[in-house]
Amino acid sequence: MQQSLTDRILADREQSSRPTGEWRRLMPQDSALVFNIQHYSLHDGPGIRTIVFLKGCPLRCPWCSNPESQRFGPEVSYVADKCIASMGCNRCALACPSAVSPLSSVASNSGAASPISSGFPKPGEASSSFSGSPSQGELSAKPTEGVDPTNSTASPITLNHPELDRLDLTELTAFAKSCPSKALTLEGKPMTVDEVLDVVERDEVFFDRSGGGLTVSGGEPLAHRAFLTNLLAGAHDRSITTAIETCGYAPYASLASAAEHLDNVLFDIKSMDDANHREWTGFGNKRILDNFSRLCADHPEIPKLVRTPIIPGFNDSRKDVAAIIDFLHGLGGREANITYQPLKYHRFGEGKYHALGRDYPMGSVKLDDNLFNAIRDDVLASGLAADALYHDDDIEDDED
Repeated sequence: MQQSLTDRILADREQSSRPTGEWRRLMPQDSALVFNIQHYSLHDGPGIRTIVFLKGCPLRCPWCSNPESQRFGPEVSYVADKCIASMGCNRCALACPSAVSPLSSVASNSGAASPISSGFPKPGEASSSFSGSPSQGELSAKPTEGVDPTNSTASPITLNHPELDRLDLTELTAFAKSCPSKALTLEGKPMTVDEVLDVVERDEVFFDRSGGGLTVSGGEPLAHRAFLTNLLAGAHDRSITTAIETCGYAPYASLASAAEHLDNVLFDIKSMDDANHREWTGFGNKRILDNFSRLCADHPEIPKLVRTPIIPGFNDSRKDVAAIIDFLHGLGGREANITYQPLKYHRFGEGKYHALGRDYPMGSVKLDDNLFNAIRDDVLASGLAADALYHDDDIEDDED
């Protein structure tokens, strides 16, 4: 399994056709790709939080529950259950013929139009280029006209993800918006700092009453140093408290810049074993551990919640967790404002992988409940347990 994980990590990095730097050059100034803004969160910092998810992460954790966060460029996800191709809809194919596979006949009704436009390349032909948004006349046509949906034999579409990787943001946006049933979703929208803060500020009444605020997550927020620093500073200017969720893999300068405007840090430490960490995530853990050590030394005043997702086959042993606890005690433990929380492995993100045309890397593995309970008891006995661990046995990992 380990070698296949390495192969998968390398293949995923190679699949994206545009390097990170190119996407950033194409982005509007002072903006980042935001793939979600989640309101009323209770598990990502103190109080009621609004979480801003930024796109792009250097790690490739196979258990990640937000695979749409990993790549730095925009993507399109597809939920087959929402697709109405079986009712004759072909708007996505009209928008970009080369990005949609041929469908079976829409219906057994004679004369029913094919759901794929004539622009789709025939076998052996080169893919056609993006044709832009469908014309007004095409969009005004009823997708079910001339079709009996009760007598349909069409199957859902299949996206050509390598072809979609070649499209720019404008083209991807038009392609996703062509879907009337919301089966297609654009994962990644450029937003400026002020645009994000205007959305976050709408929840100010909940922040005031609960002690909550803004949490910036990802992906990896530290991969967007300038945007993140400006966002956190802007939140403070609007009297909104701040936090980040980070895997810790970034230049320390990025973390130091953010820390000047942070009220809380949620920091993942997945394993103390460098080789194991590299095998499973694509990078070793030295930079991560060094960054956390320096953060503790430079900012002992900032509350730091360290979290470890307990993953079957990776770090699901009491010995692994004990090594992390020893490391945290060595940095000062509670005196350095450090608390600790193990997170129970779950499969909530599995459907997202399928929506992106990927296989779920973790397969069907399960975490032993008795083992997790023993790990939880060890953390409670360590003196570092986060408050949430005393109240909820099933607080689960949202991100990495």
